[in-house]
Amino acid sequence: MSDTYVLEGQLRERVGKGAARELRRNKMVPVVIYGDKKDPVSVALPYKELSMQLNGGGFMTTIGTIKIGSDEHKVLAKDYQLDPVRDFIEHVDFLRVSKNTVVTVEIPVTFLNDEDCPGIKKGGILNVVRHTVEVNCPADSIPDGFEIDLLPFEMGDSINISSVTMPEGVEPTITDRDFTVATIAAPGGSQETEEDEEGAPEAPETEVIGEKKEEGEE
Repeated sequence: MSDTYVLEGQLRERVGKGAARELRRNKMVPVVIYGDKKDPVSVALPYKELSMQLNGGGFMTTIGTIKIGSDEHKVLAKDYQLDPVRDFIEHVDFLRVSKNTVVTVEIPVTFLNDEDCPGIKKGGILNVVRHTVEVNCPADSIPDGFEIDLLPFEMGDSINISSVTMPEGVEPTITDRDFTVATIAAPGGSQETEEDEEGAPEAPETEVIGEKKEEGEE
């Protein structure tokens, strides 16, 4: 799992669009912490520190701590909104998590030894069907990523999810088939797969299984 982070915030005394705009003018970002069968908490976080975490990579798969006075909340970022013009962070939703929380997240896939892959050396092309794989896993054991070694694969081979070694407690959300992650396609042609025909699925937001998100105010 990625290194954790700590952000210090303050409770929001006022909520609503007007209060949110005032926070943003003061370089603060309105956020909501919810989940774990507790009441949601409206918080303001400093823009600079939050932006560094969001742009540093792994933001949606890293457990963090938000400190509000003497209270600490273990959280996982679920969603965020950016200003479409300035790319300014407008709002973030955080899930409150515990050691027993199971989450659904998108884990990135990387491929190793492409230069030594037999199929690629013969002229084949790596066709990535899924750049991420959606899994269910404990919130405190989210993988940084999945690695697939290309050394065993020849031209025309399909690389399926069974080629990924899953850590204990981690399993794909798709369990009814050994779905394709990538193929070694012949040059000048395409190798059709079920994912090719239907299109790669859209990446869903991180969510807690069995939790329902409360309505946000911004």
